[in-house]
Amino acid sequence: MVNWNNKKTEDLMKAILALKTVGEAKRFFRDLLTEQEIIEFAKRWQAAQMLKKKIPYSIVEKETGLSSTTVARVSKWLNKGMGGYRLILKRLNISHHNPSALGKGLS
Repeated sequence: MVNWNNKKTEDLMKAILALKTVGEAKRFFRDLLTEQEIIEFAKRWQAAQMLKKKIPYSIVEKETGLSSTTVARVSKWLNKGMGGYRLILKRLNISHHNPSALGKGLS
């Protein structure tokens, strides 16, 4: 298997960091990904937010439409991953102490 951490992915991360607005992000990601891929990533992000708030897996599955396997994988990376989910959840002030933050997002 090819290592995901390479020059090509670093270039992609730099491109993402160059985005300045939600509109720019929507345009870039729509060109980069299929609509279904964007929807899938959004569901995983929603699951991470819900899991951070200690919402049970069964409710996360029902609300997001994700499989139990995917919810478990999101939970694994949320709790034992590289800290990416936790970093952004903290940066956006999404925690179990801030229930109103879950409804905020891209519209």
